Amino acid sequence: MQVNSEPTTQLASPPGEATAEHPGQDRPAAPPAARPHQLTAGDAEKAAALRKMKLVALCLLIAMAVVFVVAFALQKQYPWLEYVRAAAEGGMVGALADWFAVTALFRYPMGLKIPHTAIIPRRKDQIGASLGEFVETNFLSEQVVQHKLSSMNISAKVGSWLSGPGGAERVAKEGAAVIRGTFKVLNDDDVQAVIEGMVRKHLLAPPWGPPVGRMAERVFAEGHHHKLVDLLVDRAADWVAANHQTVSRLVTERSPQWVPSFVDGLVGDKVYIELLKFTRAVQDDQQHQVRLSIDKYLTDLAQDLQHDPAMIARAEGIKAQVLGDPEVRELASRTWATIKGALLNAVDDPDSELTVKFKAAVRDFGSRLVNDDELAGKVNAWIGDAAGYLVRTYRSDIAGVITDTVARWDAEETSQKIELQVGKDLQFIRINGTVVGSLAGLAIFTVAHLAFG
Repeated sequence: MQVNSEPTTQLASPPGEATAEHPGQDRPAAPPAARPHQLTAGDAEKAAALRKMKLVALCLLIAMAVVFVVAFALQKQYPWLEYVRAAAEGGMVGALADWFAVTALFRYPMGLKIPHTAIIPRRKDQIGASLGEFVETNFLSEQVVQHKLSSMNISAKVGSWLSGPGGAERVAKEGAAVIRGTFKVLNDDDVQAVIEGMVRKHLLAPPWGPPVGRMAERVFAEGHHHKLVDLLVDRAADWVAANHQTVSRLVTERSPQWVPSFVDGLVGDKVYIELLKFTRAVQDDQQHQVRLSIDKYLTDLAQDLQHDPAMIARAEGIKAQVLGDPEVRELASRTWATIKGALLNAVDDPDSELTVKFKAAVRDFGSRLVNDDELAGKVNAWIGDAAGYLVRTYRSDIAGVITDTVARWDAEETSQKIELQVGKDLQFIRINGTVVGSLAGLAIFTVAHLAFG
């Protein structure tokens, strides 16, 4: 009789090598995803504990066998040894039965293909499917997940961490790493092409005339242009007041040669005085005809930009001249270079304005999560809804990871993995079986002896 007292120290035998449970048979090589890994420190410790417990169970069985042999040989000489023999006999039966039961979970006992043995290797896929279904039904339930999240009050915990020391700095650090990584992955030419496409689609493709006309109409109707008109009139009046000689010279240069010079001087002075009075009048009178004419001209221009095809076409021509293909490409390039450079400089400098404001915003948000019950409730509800949606939508896919992973494992490797995790505890079944069998054998013999003599 063979009793397994030593656990397997590797998770699987090499492909093509005969195994103890299948002598003379070659086991197919496991797929790449199911290749065994070397034992970790924790696995090695569990393997040592498993060997120790198997040795204890085996020694207890041997001890029962020795006691049985001695008691059986001397029971006629010493009648009281019949009770010892019965206890030892029951202990051996219990030990062997439980050894068979434990071994049958993981392999064929002594290599004999007895029905309903080697349960885990033979039914590995069914076990994986059942485990996945169990997890999906009992753990990946929308109600279970939402109830657990609501009891955790995640918003308060996150808020305390964000508002506490180091929280905002950690978020800023991780965010900076994400931005740097994103810029490394992004191709500048591709980003510039996207910006150029957006400019063409949203800025150049729509006609400029009507929207500009509508905006100008609102500006003119509300009188926002009056400040610009005031500025122009003030500048014109100041220029006239400061350029008496210039006005006189212009009059002299444009008068006929036969006009006497003193007449040019008189005319120049007269023109300057009238021009100065005119500009002063426009400057002082908000209802001056010139101002009203400017208002009418601008209002008509706003209407023409919206409704006059000729004016709309002129606006489109100006747009095409200002923003041709080279200009658009240059605009996209400069825009991306500016954004990229500004962000990289900001995230690399912990004292930059962007970083400081971002940390302050994170701390403020954390404090609000702690102190604002309404906001905390909304965040908790959003987290619960998001988790519920993920579980509701992907629960089968998540549970399928268990089923698919177990299906990829080699059958014998799966058995050895499980035995390594729970084998030590299962050896207590053998020990308990030995003890309980001994007591049961002793009790049965005692009752029978008392009943029948």
